[in-house]
Amino acid sequence: MKIRKKLAIAAIIALSITSLTSCGGKDKVSESAAAGLPAVSGNAGQAPTIAAPTGAPPTTLQTQDIIVGTGAQVLATSTLTVQYTLMTWSKGAIVESSWSSGQPATFPLANVIAGWQQGLPGAKVGGRRLLVIPADLGYGPNGSGPIGPNETLIFVVDIIAVS
Repeated sequence: MKIRKKLAIAAIIALSITSLTSCGGKDKVSESAAAGLPAVSGNAGQAPTIAAPTGAPPTTLQTQDIIVGTGAQVLATSTLTVQYTLMTWSKGAIVESSWSSGQPATFPLANVIAGWQQGLPGAKVGGRRLLVIPADLGYGPNGSGPIGPNETLIFVVDIIAVS
């Protein structure tokens, strides 16, 4: 009986998340968040809004498609053009955003942190993906620039082009 209740609850949660992410279509996104992940909202083509996280950060890579793209798919060997926003879990504040600079970033996926290399394949052009990256897949015990040691990273990445 307990298993049926758990399955029913899981189905309701899955349906709720599907409804939240699909109700706005490709161009508009309602606020959505899986259990324990920061909520992300915003329209396609505009900088996202990320709610400050609460509780303990996850210890494994977490991904969630906020907008499901319909274009070319990201592969491990792809060169990407993206817009992104970076927030740190511990401070709940945005550290960096390509949206602020006005210029998307272009790079081979193989040249960035492991959390991106593992978390972005399968995303498609036109999509927006949330990545919550534990320190061991980010900048580790040394940190980097404004990123402190052993920091969990929250990225929202919009895929503009894949080649």
